[in-house]
Amino acid sequence: MIGGPLKSARQKTCLSLALMSALLSSQVARADDLTGVWATDASNCSKIFSKTGTGVSFAKDSDLYGSGFIIDARRITTPMARCDIKTNKQDGSTVHLIAACATDIMLSSVQASFKVVNNDKIIRIFPGVGDMEIPYERCVFK
Repeated sequence: MIGGPLKSARQKTCLSLALMSALLSSQVARADDLTGVWATDASNCSKIFSKTGTGVSFAKDSDLYGSGFIIDARRITTPMARCDIKTNKQDGSTVHLIAACATDIMLSSVQASFKVVNNDKIIRIFPGVGDMEIPYERCVFK
């Protein structure tokens, strides 16, 4: 079993995938509804991401300011991985995802769950792990 940076990268990938499918208020969330840029703290969006001519990418040293991911239709991108959402299932305000992810080191299948708070906020939950949660906010660039 490999730990350290790989484990952190896998966790970031899982977070990104889960967030992608769960961001509608009280309606059924679909991956295409979650398209956008997400960060653990919206006030740090400009430090985590940088605008490019064709979209948004991760800023240098983005991990110093929080976690984030980019969702483009059925693809999730984190600083460490690219994932394709294979399935999503709505259970009330919670969305469960399964995604196929690739890093520079390995391929993996990732499961993630998100509770949709509203169109601009989701919470990554970890079923079976008690009160562990990670909130994410949608980034808006002007």
